Amino acid sequence: MDHEGAHDGAERLLAEAGADSRRLRHALTLLCDGQWWSLADLVRQTATSRRTVEGLLRTLPLEHHEGGDERFRVPLVHVPGFQDLLAMAPPPEDPVAHLAPHYGEVLDRLRRLVAGAPRARHVLDHVSATPETALRRALLLGARFWLPGAKLLCVGDHDLTSLAVKLVHPSTEVTVVDVDERVLAYIDAQDLGVRTRWADLRLSLPPSARDHDLAFTDPPYTPEGIGLFVARAIEGLKDEGRVLLAYGASERTPMLALKVQNSLSALNLTYEAIYPDFNRYFGAEAIGSAADLYVLRPTTKTRPAVAARLERLTTAIYTQGPQSVESRPATSEASAAEVPQEPDLLVGDWPKGLPQPRVKLPTWLTKPYAASVERVAIALPPGLEAALPRVLLATRAPHVLVRTASPATPSVPDVLRAVYSFTYADGVLEAVRLPQPAAEDAVVLRRILDNGHAKLANTWREALIATARAQGTTLTKNDARALIRRSAPWSEDITPLEAPPHRLAGLPLAVAATVTALSKTA
Repeated sequence: MDHEGAHDGAERLLAEAGADSRRLRHALTLLCDGQWWSLADLVRQTATSRRTVEGLLRTLPLEHHEGGDERFRVPLVHVPGFQDLLAMAPPPEDPVAHLAPHYGEVLDRLRRLVAGAPRARHVLDHVSATPETALRRALLLGARFWLPGAKLLCVGDHDLTSLAVKLVHPSTEVTVVDVDERVLAYIDAQDLGVRTRWADLRLSLPPSARDHDLAFTDPPYTPEGIGLFVARAIEGLKDEGRVLLAYGASERTPMLALKVQNSLSALNLTYEAIYPDFNRYFGAEAIGSAADLYVLRPTTKTRPAVAARLERLTTAIYTQGPQSVESRPATSEASAAEVPQEPDLLVGDWPKGLPQPRVKLPTWLTKPYAASVERVAIALPPGLEAALPRVLLATRAPHVLVRTASPATPSVPDVLRAVYSFTYADGVLEAVRLPQPAAEDAVVLRRILDNGHAKLANTWREALIATARAQGTTLTKNDARALIRRSAPWSEDITPLEAPPHRLAGLPLAVAATVTALSKTA
C-alpha cells in the first residue's frame, strides 16, 4: 500500500465516523507515536471495539515487530504524512487519574492478587478487570463518598474490587456475595477483613448482606443479568444508598445499551453520573475492553419495582454457556410424572394441579418453613446445581427428594454426610436424615447444620453450653463466644445457608477444636 493511498483510506474512514471519529483518531495517534502495539492493548487503551480498530488497521501501512510477538506500528518514515489526521489531545482524564500515582504499592499488590486469582469462568461471564481499574474504583468510591465506617456490598467480585477497597480504605466494612466459591475462598485467604457470603443471586440475597451504604456490581452484560444484579444490590442497600454499576457496550451496538438502560429505568433509578470507559478489562474486545461506570440512586418507587423484578425467577442471565439468554429453555417446570414418592410439601416449580402445598425456591432459602413435614420434594432448576447444599440445609424434614436437571450424579459436600445418607437414581437425589450422633463434637456440628437459617455462631454457642452442662460444668455465653471466635472468627453474623463452601468444609475441624478446648477447661 502506497503512503498516499493509505492516507486517503484512513481519511475516508475518519470522515465516515464524523464526530465519533475521535476514538479512531486516538488509535491512529498511538500507532504513530513510535511504540509497538498489540491489537488487544490498542483496543483496551482506546476503549474501541476490536472490529472498529481492525477496520482502521486495514487502511494503514504497518510494520511488525521483529520479535514475532504480533505487535505493530505505523513506520516512523510515514508518520509525518498522518499528522493532519491525528487527535492532538488525548481523551479527557478519568476523575481519579491524579490520585493513582500516590498508590504505587497498592497497585503492585493488586497486580499480584489479580495474577494469582482464580481463572475466569466463561459460563459466569467472567472477564477480568485490570488491576488499575480495581484501584481506580476504590479511589473513585473514596473521592465521591465518605468511606470511613461505611458499609460496601460487592454483588459478585471476580475483579477483586473488595480487596482494592480494603487496601485503600481499610476502615470500610466490605462484604462480597458471589456464587463462585473459588473467588470467595481466594478473597478470604488474603485476610484483609472482607466478609464473604455464598449466594446464587437468582434465588436470594443473604440476610446478612443488607443495610449497606453502597453497592458495587459488574454483572453479566445482558438486560436480564443487569436487572437482576442491580435489583439484588438495591436489596442490600439502606434507603439512601447508591449502586455503582460497570456496564459497557460496543460503539457499534447502541440498541444493546438501550435494552440494558431500559432494564435500569424499570427499577425507577436516577442516574447521578456516568463515567465513560472508566473500567478496562483483559478481554471483552467486542466492547473495546472497556465499560462505563454508572452511579445510580434509588427513588421512593425503586423498592416496589425491585420486588416485582425479583418475583420473576430467571435462571438464564448470561451471554454464553448453558445458562445464556439464547439457550434459555421454554420452561423449567417439572412434569407430574417426575414427582417422587408422594411428598408432603413441594418446593420449586411443579405442575399446578398437584394437591400438595408448595413453596417457591427463593422463599425456601430465605426463611424456615413453619410447619413440620415428613417428606419434601424439591425441583432444582437447570443451572442452579450449586445451590443443592443450600436447599438441603434449609429443612429439618427426615426425608428430602431433590429432582435435578443434570443427568450427572450431584456433588454433595462431605460436611452434609454428617446429616444425611444419600442415594441417587433417575434424576432424583434422595436424602434421608441420620439419627442424632453420640460424640460431643458431632452433636455440636449436627445442631449447627440442623439450623440452616439460624446464625451459626449463636447455635454453636448454645450447643457448647449444653455440652458443658452435660459434662457437669458451667460455660458462660461470653466464654463460649470466645472459644468460637478463636476457632472460627468468620462465623459471626452468618448462617450455614450463607457460608461459603470452604467455610462449611472447615466447620467440623473448627467445631472439634472448640469441644476439645471446652474439655480442657472443664
